[in-house]
Amino acid sequence: MTDRRGQWRLHVVLIIAVLLMVVPFVWEILTSFKTSNEVASLPPTLFPSDPTAKGYRSFFHVTPFWAQFSVSVMSLVLRVVGQVFVSALAGYAFARLNFPLRRTLFACFMVMLMVPSQLFLLGQFDIMKGLGLLDTVPALAIPGIFSAFGTFLMRQAFLTMPKDYEEAARLDGAGTFRTFWSVMLPMARSMIAALAVLTSLYSWNDLLWPLIVAPAGDARPLPVGLASLQGQFGTDYPTLMAGALICTLPLVIVFVVLQRQFFAGIANSGLKG
Repeated sequence: MTDRRGQWRLHVVLIIAVLLMVVPFVWEILTSFKTSNEVASLPPTLFPSDPTAKGYRSFFHVTPFWAQFSVSVMSLVLRVVGQVFVSALAGYAFARLNFPLRRTLFACFMVMLMVPSQLFLLGQFDIMKGLGLLDTVPALAIPGIFSAFGTFLMRQAFLTMPKDYEEAARLDGAGTFRTFWSVMLPMARSMIAALAVLTSLYSWNDLLWPLIVAPAGDARPLPVGLASLQGQFGTDYPTLMAGALICTLPLVIVFVVLQRQFFAGIANSGLKG
């Protein structure tokens, strides 16, 4: 009886938490079908009295959507592929290879997790400016390729794998990189999917760094384009909500496609609990 009561309390808490997370999303959808006057009405209304798609038409009219969408996609792909590859290499080295100062270097990586990313913006900007990459897609993606958190996740994945596979590969004559690429990396598919989803989420929603290196024009990614819809003296909220909903859909698709691998990777990372 006590266990059942505890389960009911847990379910009630979870239901409340789900509602708190879903309500803003539902409000966003309903607001995108309202008129500007209806959004500003007092008291506020939940459902639109006369649903209209004017906000969606206005968003595509005032925003170079496809140009900014392509910039966001190219930046995301470059960042995800680069971060997965670099983090997998570093994670495998920290998990399996013996080299001087391995633990010290990994501790330095962990310290990086406690440093706000904003502290690196000036140095990263100087590097991109020196390379002549400002207002380009590589400038948006390159700083995000190097991730202490991604390295930690991949290290956790490789630590959970039996060493028998590596020993068998070495007996067959495979070198260190061949063992990593052909044996260990395919076994880390679930963690790679989890890292890809997390990196995609961060890359797609990143606003501060794109504002610095791609401040104007069609070279801006979608989050910067959305931010430009907020005016100094007023904001067309139906257009803004319609744009936010459209920009959210690609991430939803990515998560739906990779959700099984994502949860499996998180469960095996040591972060569960």
